[in-house]
Amino acid sequence: MSELIRIENLHVAVGDKELLHGISLTVNKGETHVIMGVNGAGKSTLLHAIMGNPAYTVTSGKIYFEGQDITELSVDKRARLGIFLSFQSPVSVAGITMENFIRTAKTTVSGRQQRLFPFKRLMKQRLSDLSMDPSYAERYLNDGFSGGERKKSEILQMRILDPVLAMLDETDSGLDVDAVRIVSKNISEFHNENNALLLITHLNQILRFIQPDKVHILMNGQIVQTGGPELVEEIETHGFDSYRTAEGM
Repeated sequence: MSELIRIENLHVAVGDKELLHGISLTVNKGETHVIMGVNGAGKSTLLHAIMGNPAYTVTSGKIYFEGQDITELSVDKRARLGIFLSFQSPVSVAGITMENFIRTAKTTVSGRQQRLFPFKRLMKQRLSDLSMDPSYAERYLNDGFSGGERKKSEILQMRILDPVLAMLDETDSGLDVDAVRIVSKNISEFHNENNALLLITHLNQILRFIQPDKVHILMNGQIVQTGGPELVEEIETHGFDSYRTAEGM
């Protein structure tokens, strides 16, 4: 497997407050990495920093994507390279239909105009894969959607945009068991040897269907433990208390 993304000693701040304190992480193509930790540990901050969200300032360290230093690249340029982030709380956008939003995004990141009817067929198929009615294509983006429908719409975007690195922030949060199964199936169908997954989970529901290669425990802005799937079982059994003690929390 070849290296996809490498993060070296990353420090990230919002305003005057540093939230990440020297994160180092490497994800290879074909791998699934999971980040776990208590609320406020810095999990979402890490994903937003990788995506280039300007609200998060990299004060030191580097981010390399397929060997290229992307630390200073804008969000749109990272998206064109094939980096995708699904949001923990997707926002609604009134006045823009799901189909138009995703078609425009696909045109932007691919650099190729998306022909209308082939795109409509693809959209219909992906909606069906997610057990969503075809009428959702004509609804405004996330407008009036339930929490579960918003999460499904993020996975719909991922399936159609087909990124190289998909970062999913608590996709299983707010989903019932059937929805978790459907979403997990779509994530598994997306994942292959040429892309990678970086998942944040708080409830661990999604990990009943998706087997991680590596699990990282993030506490107080630092990775305090890395291991395999056995770490998930350990956390489910004992929680994060031992890691709080280790970090003086």
